[in-house]
Amino acid sequence: MKPDPKTIEQIAQLEEKFKNSGQDLNSYLDGLLYDKYLTYWDYIHLDTLLSLQITRTHFPDEEIFISYHQITELYFKMVISEMKQIIDDKLQQADFFRKKVERINRYFRIMINSFDVMIKGMEYDQFLKFRMSLLPASGFQSAQFRMIEIYATPLEHLVHASVRENFSEKNSIEELFENTYWKHGGIDLETKEKTLTLKQFEYRYTPRFIRIAKDVFQNTLYHKYLQLPESEKNNELLIKELRKLDVNVNVNWLLMHMGAAHRYLNKDGKQIEATGGTNWKQFLPPSFQKVHFFPNLWTQIELDNWGREWVTHTFNTEKDL
Repeated sequence: MKPDPKTIEQIAQLEEKFKNSGQDLNSYLDGLLYDKYLTYWDYIHLDTLLSLQITRTHFPDEEIFISYHQITELYFKMVISEMKQIIDDKLQQADFFRKKVERINRYFRIMINSFDVMIKGMEYDQFLKFRMSLLPASGFQSAQFRMIEIYATPLEHLVHASVRENFSEKNSIEELFENTYWKHGGIDLETKEKTLTLKQFEYRYTPRFIRIAKDVFQNTLYHKYLQLPESEKNNELLIKELRKLDVNVNVNWLLMHMGAAHRYLNKDGKQIEATGGTNWKQFLPPSFQKVHFFPNLWTQIELDNWGREWVTHTFNTEKDL
């Protein structure tokens, strides 16, 4: 049988590829000959993936709880992948930037829309029981979400709103990191001490967070936008997506958590403590945090009224339950 011309050409290209890298094409062909056919379940490691939902109680809804959080972390991983591509881009083209931010917004839109799984998808009594086996773990300890924040904007934008005016890019990364808004959520309201949840989180991830912050110093998504050529910077579609990203992460995502917290952590009008001891009523509302990845893209009135709609949203959420 006469070889197909296209096959001959592809073999020649492979020979050139492996020759340039100092490899032997025949050895790779032997490997291809002896290799097993790839299956879907092997490619995505399905058996391993489905074995990771290791619950701590016998309540069926705990599997929903852990599965949903694992799915969320996979989406966070996808978000970070897109952010890294923006940060590594050297061409400085608004269209590339916009397409990547569109992807990120799509991931967050899916996560936000799916949060009904957390709000309405578990039995109230089951949740209140199995949650006690999770102490002191908390969604507060999502390292990937903190990485998303660090990749998105400089640390001075993440300093707690009550002291933000006292800090700037002139402060060290270590000083800024120590005063990030989310650390205030891990303070015990009575003792004013750091909770075990926060201490564990800091011990595990602080070196990594600091390293990432130094790696993206003056090179976050915020800076990448500022560094665009003037002809690219005024791209209305890009600005629209960046503003949408700010709202998705720093308002809508938090509002969904507020809905879940009010659903499960308010019983007979009394507040139930979060598993990690986080003061969620002061930590979660976007109107308290006032975190903006791109403050330069909002008017002062918009910044002042940031996240005020959470009260109405929460009321409507509770009414629908």
